[in-house]
Amino acid sequence: MNAWYRNLDWPTLIAWLTLIGMGLVAIYSSTHGPGAQHLYETVQNNFYRQATWLVIAGGVLAGTLLVSPRMIMQAAYPLYGSVLVLLVATLFLGHEAGGGAHWLAFGPIRLQASELAKVGTVLAVARLLSDRRAVSAQHMGYALRAAGLVALPALLVMLQNDMGTALVFVGLIPIVLFWGGLPISLILLMIVPGLALYAGLLSAWAAVAVTVLFTLGMWIGTRQRMLTIAAGALSTAAGLVASFALVHILRPHQVARIISFTNPEAEEFRQGVGFHLVQSKAAIGSGGLWGKGFMEGTQTQGAYIPEQSTDFVFSVIAEEFGLMGAGFVLLVLGFLLLRLIKLGADSKHPFGSLVAAGAVGVYLIHTIINLGMVMGMLPVIGLPLPFLSYGGSALVSYTLLLAIVVSIHMRRDALSIYGY
Repeated sequence: MNAWYRNLDWPTLIAWLTLIGMGLVAIYSSTHGPGAQHLYETVQNNFYRQATWLVIAGGVLAGTLLVSPRMIMQAAYPLYGSVLVLLVATLFLGHEAGGGAHWLAFGPIRLQASELAKVGTVLAVARLLSDRRAVSAQHMGYALRAAGLVALPALLVMLQNDMGTALVFVGLIPIVLFWGGLPISLILLMIVPGLALYAGLLSAWAAVAVTVLFTLGMWIGTRQRMLTIAAGALSTAAGLVASFALVHILRPHQVARIISFTNPEAEEFRQGVGFHLVQSKAAIGSGGLWGKGFMEGTQTQGAYIPEQSTDFVFSVIAEEFGLMGAGFVLLVLGFLLLRLIKLGADSKHPFGSLVAAGAVGVYLIHTIINLGMVMGMLPVIGLPLPFLSYGGSALVSYTLLLAIVVSIHMRRDALSIYGY
């Protein structure tokens, strides 16, 4: 029993609990202050439901810590298949929420299958890539198969009209392949279309600048003609796709939602799709160094910030606890990510290392997109902040992923017997 406690990574668990605690404080403030009268009754109960989900997540964590790494590896593909079934079922039986069919109802419990799919996908990709030490350019078959494992749930989620969650899956591909050993030049080829798409949303000149700079950088860095041509072609195509979609494919309200972040205070956006960003930025800016105090935030208590207990919970923290409180949250998030990287690096088997990389990827993508969204640097696409935003399925899934990493690290000697 002493060895069990000695191998358990307590700093990771303390960071996990700290983040959840900060989230509960912000959720309580946003749902029980003077502004609560403006909220739906279901939203007013978010704090109590999140506290209940915390108990469930704690049970999931404790149970997962009892599972051996061997069993986790063996369960990777069955779990992946199970979440695919849930995603397909959601397409036909799901309940609408936020414009898409994302939820499966089991009596009083609502399950967001896409959250569990992240766990199953990370495990399946880790199992596949751990079959060899490195996914080099000579073994692109493994890379393509891994990308396919990620792309399938991403497509099913996209069909649910949940583009934000689909982006998380897509973003996982270069992260896990980089950790698996794919050359950095090929990783950059995967990343540049996303950068060019983003630049294309800002302006045509921004897309051109990204294309030129990346193409030149690829040539200077590699001196490989084919990679340079591919870099220029991919970045150009992505920029053109963004421009074409904005004009010919997307509906006006979709275009407005995407580009409103570039100038949310413009007359055509301020009272509509830009309202979220205007209120969120006002809350963050008004917090100052120490904040206005618990349950004293003007924007928060006036219920001016939409979805303030879910996607915009960071705005509540920044307004009521200021730069110091927001900085503390980011510090703990950063510590957790670095700690998970260390746990993965300590693993004696690539499966444990790749699971840790996948977990970091999920949390990092969510954090970057959510913070970019609430600060007006990215479009509002509806992604929660890990462990802080309200959401039972998300909290349990993120905790399960973290618990798997901790469990594998706790018994890291058990996986070393597999060898090669």
